[in-house]
Amino acid sequence: MKTPTCPIQGRISALLVFILGIGCALPVQAAVREYWIAAEKTSWNYAPSGRNLIEPDDGLGVWGQTLTYTKYRYIGYSDGSYATPLPQPASMGILGPQLRAVVGDTLKVHFLNRTDRPLSMHPHGVRYDKDNEGADGGAGSRVAPGERYTYTWIADAAAGPGPKDPSSIVWLYHSHVMGEEETNLGLIGTLVITRKGMARSASNPVPRDVDQEFTALFMIFNEEDDKESGLKHTINGRIFGNLEGYEARLGKRVRWHVAALGNEQDNHTVHWHGQTVLAHGRRTDVIEVLPASMISVDMVPRSPGDWLLHCHVNDHMLAGMATRWRVLP
Repeated sequence: MKTPTCPIQGRISALLVFILGIGCALPVQAAVREYWIAAEKTSWNYAPSGRNLIEPDDGLGVWGQTLTYTKYRYIGYSDGSYATPLPQPASMGILGPQLRAVVGDTLKVHFLNRTDRPLSMHPHGVRYDKDNEGADGGAGSRVAPGERYTYTWIADAAAGPGPKDPSSIVWLYHSHVMGEEETNLGLIGTLVITRKGMARSASNPVPRDVDQEFTALFMIFNEEDDKESGLKHTINGRIFGNLEGYEARLGKRVRWHVAALGNEQDNHTVHWHGQTVLAHGRRTDVIEVLPASMISVDMVPRSPGDWLLHCHVNDHMLAGMATRWRVLP
């Protein structure tokens, strides 16, 4: 049923409407959602177990000769003191914090560069002006070491789900001073926009029609100037089953946010064993992603067990672009 238009909206407060008992609805106000993110130089291990957890007898091959490298990452914090890091699900791996908004919201992203090189934050999908592009000469395009910048991004209708999309869709964000280098360094994160009216609450922009969400970035990190041993074929920065945390329950509604970055080798065919997904109305168990592709697909797990999730490109499987995910009864 269509909500009747309130003739006094904008003239009196919501409290007065409540007191007077006037039977008309006030519009829900869009939110300003604030995030505090620092870029930091860290150490990253592509296989913390030191083992091939998919095919233990095969080992890690040449890709296990060196596992730990210096990386740069986006780290989320609870406030502007940048003293308390936000907890990060293990399944997110190397990715920065997942930013969220509902269509109509404004994002205020407070960025602190704690590294030794100029960096930025450039978002896909959302609306911004030149100073908030995080690239190509605007005020926020080069944040010097030790400096801060607050980006303002708008989750307008064009940033939200389209008519054939699910109730939330994924976008990438990354540094864009020297973009091809900085994504390879690890400065990558995701941004999820929920359709207006589908958020769980005003304070919680997670869509109410899903029980769980997982994010997967398929990317080959180049650590040794194209030498095979340094080409790390990863899901969220882990190889050979070392990504943990994908755990769902039978019959629950699961949304997978899938993306890719990299070069011409980063053409991936993402395959779930044991289950199917719904991708823009098409039922499948393999979806295709190219560099800078982003797609959100839905699944209702129908078979309990430990299942493979991997790229179906043969060379990528061989090099460790696979992990396991679990469906509990």
